[in-house]
Amino acid sequence: MKKVLFIDRDGTMVLEPSDYQLDSFEKLEFYPKAFQYLSKIADELDYELVMVTNQDGLGTDSHPEINFYRS
Repeated sequence: MKKVLFIDRDGTMVLEPSDYQLDSFEKLEFYPKAFQYLSKIADELDYELVMVTNQDGLGTDSHPEINFYRS
């Protein structure tokens, strides 16, 4: 059976912006070496990684879904 590690995005892989709203690509900043260490977990400990996040504002008037797609 494959082991699966569910990882929350905010505060774990991604640094929280000062306003706690990751609502643009400009605010997206990953923790240093996050992907390096996640790769080690996957490769050396044989985990499948799944990123999870709860984005309750996505698709609302203040954060339309179209804003989350690259142009």
